[in-house]
Formats: sequence, C-alpha cells, structure tokens
Amino acid sequence: MVRVTEIFASIQGETSYVGLPFAFVRLTGCNLRCRYCDTTYAYDSGEEFSLDEIIERVKVFGIPRVTVTGGEPLLQPESYDLVTALLDRGFTVLVETNGTVPLAPLDPRAVKVMDVKCPGSGEDRKMLWENFSALTPRDEVKFVIASEEDYRYAKEVLARHCVKAPYEVLFSPAFGLLSPEKLAGWMVGDRLDARFQLQLHKLVWGPDARGI
Repeated sequence: MVRVTEIFASIQGETSYVGLPFAFVRLTGCNLRCRYCDTTYAYDSGEEFSLDEIIERVKVFGIPRVTVTGGEPLLQPESYDLVTALLDRGFTVLVETNGTVPLAPLDPRAVKVMDVKCPGSGEDRKMLWENFSALTPRDEVKFVIASEEDYRYAKEVLARHCVKAPYEVLFSPAFGLLSPEKLAGWMVGDRLDARFQLQLHKLVWGPDARGI
C-alpha cells in the first residue's frame, strides 16, 4: 500500500518534458520543510492505495507519461515498486526527488529529476551527495534559485559534481522570490551550461496550480 495525496492530470510544468500532458501521482510525506514549498498539503494525511488501484486511476487519463512526486515520494519504500509497475505497463515515468533519499535502488528505466536544495530553501545541508553517482544521461538535476546567494551556491555544486555532466541541468527562479529576468541575465552573463526554465503550470493556471 502507498499513501497518496492526489492523482490528477495536467501539463508538465518543469523539466525537459515541459508542456507535455502528464498524469501525476503525488505521494504523501516529506522529510524537508523548504521555505518556499508550494505543496505543504502533501506533508501528511492522504489515502492508502494499492499499486493496482493507482495504476487503474492513472490509466483513466489515457496519457502515456506519469510523474511520481510529493513531498518526497521515495520516503515510502513501496514507491520504488510503484515506479517499476508503471514502467512495466509501458508508461514513461519521471520521479521528482529532493535528493536526500538513495536513488540507486530506483528502476533505471525511470527518469530521475533531482532537486538540489539551495540555501534559500533552508534545507541545503541535507543533500545526499552520493546520489549524483546514480544519475544517467536520461536524468535531470534541478536548482530552484531564490537569491544571488543561491545562484552562487548552485554554480559551486555544478563545478564540484556536474562537470561534463551527461544529464540535463535546470535552473528555475523561485516563484515570487526572484525575478526571471535576473536569473536569466546571470546565466547568460556567465555563459552557464544549464537550461533556464519557469514553472509553466503556474503561468497558465496561476500560482496555486498543481504540478511538480
């Protein structure tokens, strides 16, 4: 059984899959309390579902892509089995993780989207740095930038862990905390080898829109 906060369909608001329709399975629970978190409702409560029940609900949407997110979805040991079960049924599966839980046991067919927490989150000291060694060319690393300090920190992480990285590196301004123009300007000025992104679902449906 897996504790689930919600299952819904939307467009993918972030990652290199941005703009594509996805089914989302948001699991309950998180071991972090980021200052800018927009999914605090996923910290607790939720409802217990079997893997088959989740898969049947996802199939109703008729969308071949699924994002397993949270909270932190990998806190629940059964989440690894859920990802494998979805993959076995032919879905493309993205797993959004905060990088504090081991990624090596995750099915290698999944696309891991690892969110590296910067100082502005208040949770930057909890990163499991060995997770970088579990990333493959299909995976992605995301930095949410809330300030110039965050930007400098992210560049240091890139220099230490992501030199000639085979995976996609994404930089996103923290919604409402840093203007997109500032982050884009810093990245262009530094010739940063990373992809700038915005949270598309919030631009389409407003700041309370659901998405990863």
